[in-house]
Amino acid sequence: MFTLILENSKIAHLVYSYILKNFNLYDMNLTIKSNSITFKFKNFDYKSFSFHMSNLIIYFYESTLIKKILKRNYFYFSDFELESILKNCKLILENEDSNHKNDLIYLSVFDYVTNNSYMNLDGFVQFRLKDYLEVLDYVVDLAVNNFIINREYLKFIELLQEYISSSESKAEIIHLVYLKNESILLDEFKNPIPVDDYILDAKYLSDISFSSNDYSLNTLLNLLPKKLYIHILDEQDEFIDTLKKIFKSRVSICCDCEICNLYKDASYTIQSEHFDS
Repeated sequence: MFTLILENSKIAHLVYSYILKNFNLYDMNLTIKSNSITFKFKNFDYKSFSFHMSNLIIYFYESTLIKKILKRNYFYFSDFELESILKNCKLILENEDSNHKNDLIYLSVFDYVTNNSYMNLDGFVQFRLKDYLEVLDYVVDLAVNNFIINREYLKFIELLQEYISSSESKAEIIHLVYLKNESILLDEFKNPIPVDDYILDAKYLSDISFSSNDYSLNTLLNLLPKKLYIHILDEQDEFIDTLKKIFKSRVSICCDCEICNLYKDASYTIQSEHFDS
């Protein structure tokens, strides 16, 4: 027999409903009384029970624990900002390998239930899951850093958009050929444009480094073309997304034209010569 003690009868009934839907009930009987749930086992499968209890803890506690960490360490953010960071935490936890997090809880639960006949769930989460709580602390810090970087990125984009809308263009058309995270700038006559690497002119670049194409971006910001044709020879990435946000309606994306084919052929020739040698 094993008894689970909850904070109050309302929570006990919520947990009881969860158990009925998610636990393997074929080898146990459940009874609920006030703020406690008692399990009577025909054959106590500690591993299975610990696994299901781990999922129960994540389901009922994880979001609340993250909110507590945010309120404790990042109280200076607005409610709207905290909600955005909370969503980022959940995305990180969904995208990361969750096995490590689940294993930390499982091992603690298994060790506890094999040596005890009852569990105060709130106390267990607070005092027995320190490793799991450290993981959540790390995830919250990561989510906050991502939020700050993204906020600065958006401010940077807005600044450049304002600059472009209030400045005079120095070029009618510029072609940007993009291959393997590297860019080549061409003028309207398809002649190469040297990138602007004079750092004192790079006043519109932020401290955020998008890629090795920062100098190309600086050149585009100095020339401010009325039309920017981006020829993508493999895949779009953050740099291309940034250009689209900055230059907005001035951007046209191309994947199959005379310029595209020319540089595709040149790239293929270079690769062939490299492998042949």
